[in-house]
Amino acid sequence: MATIRISEDEAIRDFPGLLARAHLGVEIVIEKESAPPIVMRQAAEPRGRRLSESIALAEAHAKENGCEPVMDDAFAVDLEQIIANRKPRDTSAWD
Repeated sequence: MATIRISEDEAIRDFPGLLARAHLGVEIVIEKESAPPIVMRQAAEPRGRRLSESIALAEAHAKENGCEPVMDDAFAVDLEQIIANRKPRDTSAWD
């Protein structure tokens, strides 16, 4: 991946051009003497699939094949244990 290092003033003059380069996979480092650099890069492709997509696929498969999705007994027991032993999420660091 190529990297471009530019000043903040240069970035301001051609921000649309920088965005276009970032979309092509170029990493852009915007530097200013008195501040940490800003790094722009294209986000990584998401891996896997969302739970909602998996549910939709299961429902579509069931509809096509005239059957209902069935949860494996061992998985159901594991899932019940996970739900029963859940602890509240600590959100104190989010503020």
